[in-house]
Amino acid sequence: MKTKTKENICVKSLQELTIAADLLLDFKEDNKIFAFFGAMGSGKTSFIKAICRKLGVESNVTSPTFSIVNEYLGSGNSVIYHFDFYRIKNELEAFDIGFEDYIYSGNLCFIEWPEKIAGLLPEKYVCIEITEDDRGYRLITFQK
Repeated sequence: MKTKTKENICVKSLQELTIAADLLLDFKEDNKIFAFFGAMGSGKTSFIKAICRKLGVESNVTSPTFSIVNEYLGSGNSVIYHFDFYRIKNELEAFDIGFEDYIYSGNLCFIEWPEKIAGLLPEKYVCIEITEDDRGYRLITFQK
């Protein structure tokens, strides 16, 4: 059976993010790195919150805008890293926080503003693009 390499979803409400999270987790296969692209306010963090809930995270999931990385524990004590590179000025700053250690740890990594560290992304990752249509619905595309 051939696996899908692209999926498109239209999300009309915050409640539907749970369905989108299920679809992404089914879609990901063995991928551990997720790059979330979208404009400010597009819903990247909200979607990551929904995914983390599905993964058993009970702590508060927030955007790591100032800390750059947050660590969460999911079910079975699985570790999840959540990055927000909006504030960094160059890729060297990502090295300074030990980005490579996180990304090659074998743990799930959710990356907001990955375009800021494009040269540091591994070859294999799931690209998630979130856009808004003229009705205010979110269009979410997964691609590997």
